Amino acid sequence: MPKRKNIIIVSNRAATRMAAAVAREIDIPVTEMITRTFADGELYHAFPRDIAGHDLVIIASTPDDCAHQELIDLITGARYWNALSVNVVIPYLGYSTMERAKPESGEIPKGITRTRQIFRARPDYVAFIDLHSESVMHAHAGEVRTRHLWTEQVAAAKIQALGLENFVLVSPDYGFSKRVARLAGLLNCSHTAANKDRYDVDQTIVGQLSGVVRGRTAIICDDMIRTGGSMLQTVDRCYEAGAVDVMIMATHLVLAGNARQRFVERGITCIIGADTYPGQESDELLQLYSVAPVIADELKGYFRLH
Repeated sequence: MPKRKNIIIVSNRAATRMAAAVAREIDIPVTEMITRTFADGELYHAFPRDIAGHDLVIIASTPDDCAHQELIDLITGARYWNALSVNVVIPYLGYSTMERAKPESGEIPKGITRTRQIFRARPDYVAFIDLHSESVMHAHAGEVRTRHLWTEQVAAAKIQALGLENFVLVSPDYGFSKRVARLAGLLNCSHTAANKDRYDVDQTIVGQLSGVVRGRTAIICDDMIRTGGSMLQTVDRCYEAGAVDVMIMATHLVLAGNARQRFVERGITCIIGADTYPGQESDELLQLYSVAPVIADELKGYFRLH
């Protein structure tokens, strides 16, 4: 791709702060959409400038149905007004854990069906951050270029900045253990995995854990914390296996319902995570790191901005 100089950055409302941070990293201002809410709740959107012949970058998280539909509207609106290319970055993809349906269950695998809706709106390029499963990237017929952006480098830098000693990384299940192993390689530390089995929606059982955590600080790592149920079980297994302290780390900090309070009540004093989920900020419990540099580096390479 030749070097582009006509890039326009917009966002849906859920990713306003992320878009601003990315824009600062690549020194291109955000173009704010004109939005209004009608009395009946319908949303009005308009591009405030001519986008015809421009490369449009849409940064959009989809934590709820409204945010998802807003992203679809932005993509289709960009096509309507003849953008040269439509490029999407999704820091947080809603329904991403529902990438398959159990046989004969009648379940709708919304991780696939929702992502397919995005692809059918005809973007040229879609990048995702730390997906639960890469299967959602392939819910198209080959006409969309997709990228999976990993945050291990910035996550490792955040852990190193905490100045911890004698710690071990723990995956709450074997399925996530490869990603934990990559992070452990960057940190030059040990890692292990628990055994997790899901038996219902938001219900899991975490089995026993290796004794490698004995006498160490255990950092339990996952891609997402929704209700915290499996994480809290893994906390218990870590202490049972001899850990002297337990910390939590996840890219997407949803922390639905009373999840935050449940961690505090269990004695957790530090949860490390990215700023991908809208509304979360660093405080006495949460230690956030930004993925804006990761997105910016991807866009610089894609548009040859270096």
